[in-house]
Amino acid sequence: MISLLQEAATTAAEHTESVASSVAHGETETTTGLPQLDLSTFANQIFWLVVAMVVLYWVVAKIALPRIGAVLSDRQGAMTGDLMAAEEFKLKAKEAEAAYDKALADARAEANKIVAANRAEIQKELDAAIAHADAEISARGAESEKRIREIRDSADVDAREVARDVAAELVRSFGGTVDQAAVDQAVDSRMKGALQ
Repeated sequence: MISLLQEAATTAAEHTESVASSVAHGETETTTGLPQLDLSTFANQIFWLVVAMVVLYWVVAKIALPRIGAVLSDRQGAMTGDLMAAEEFKLKAKEAEAAYDKALADARAEANKIVAANRAEIQKELDAAIAHADAEISARGAESEKRIREIRDSADVDAREVARDVAAELVRSFGGTVDQAAVDQAVDSRMKGALQ
């Protein structure tokens, strides 16, 4: 490889010297322009183009495309696996949500049962307390009525005695003789009319 480079360098140097000497002597060399467009080298250029294309095709077909295909199939497999896993997780999430909803409904039903039982127990205790209070109020009312009757009867007796004593004193103070039976009859008739 190094020998080829050395040969190319010496050939280029010789060519440069010959061009420089011909320019110095006034000779002009006719050039055709771009070397790729030189018709004398077309066959050689076409041969190397075909060789380069075949090598490039072989490299792409045997090395690059299989690797790209493997990467694409791996990505497709990973995406399919991820989609399947996501679908499984979605189903599990729906199942978990259904179990949660069922547990929540059961808890609410149980709470309603407990509230109803407590409400019934409280109502029972309240009814018992109201019945006890009613009985106590009735007993106190009866006792109060009894005491009021006793007080009324006692007041009636006391009022009769006071009325008899006052009537007897009035009769004495006006100078008359007291007839106790007449005074009692007058007081009783008067008291009956006042009480009715």
